[in-house]
Amino acid sequence: MVDDATALRASIASLLPALRFASVHRNVEELLDERPTADVVILDLHLANALQPSASQGIAAIRKVIEAGYRVCVYTQEERRFVLAACLAAGALGVVSKSSSLEDTELSFQAVADGELVAPPTVTGLIEVLARRGALTILTARQREVLAGRARGLTYAELSRFLFLSESTLRGYWRDLTDTVSRYLQETSPGDIERALGLGPGDLVDFWPVDPHQ
Repeated sequence: MVDDATALRASIASLLPALRFASVHRNVEELLDERPTADVVILDLHLANALQPSASQGIAAIRKVIEAGYRVCVYTQEERRFVLAACLAAGALGVVSKSSSLEDTELSFQAVADGELVAPPTVTGLIEVLARRGALTILTARQREVLAGRARGLTYAELSRFLFLSESTLRGYWRDLTDTVSRYLQETSPGDIERALGLGPGDLVDFWPVDPHQ
């Protein structure tokens, strides 16, 4: 875990006992100096403060951690959906709200560690709009059904009852879908996403650094 909150770093292992934390760090630079072995790095978005004013944060922090070979799950109080979508576009495999229950948080972290994309319904809703408006054209009919359910916050158990498919089958559809979405978000320009969403020019640009290495 990388988080500037001392209390959270000290308590996270006790709060989520089903997970084993290899290490905790107050900033990305400290993580990259130590290079612990881990299935996923749980990363706060806002890391710069009075004690570490030059700490990397946001999209720059996500990219640094990914370039070091880690999977990233953003753990944040940030709620603006375009900011959260930008995190996925930068390569994060998951976005989890700090207001989520401990049970949901634990399951989400484990899913990202297993290679599954985890996104809040607000962001999944954006992806659904992109698919509906033809920006994502290679999704199957079943993947679109799963996407629509996830965008509305349905669990796999609830989707299983509606679609008459097993939860493991639904997870397979979601995994294939999220592979496609991850590639799309990382390869498509903010301008193209803006046009697909019907936004004004520049509405998203602030969330994507101009220099891909920043």
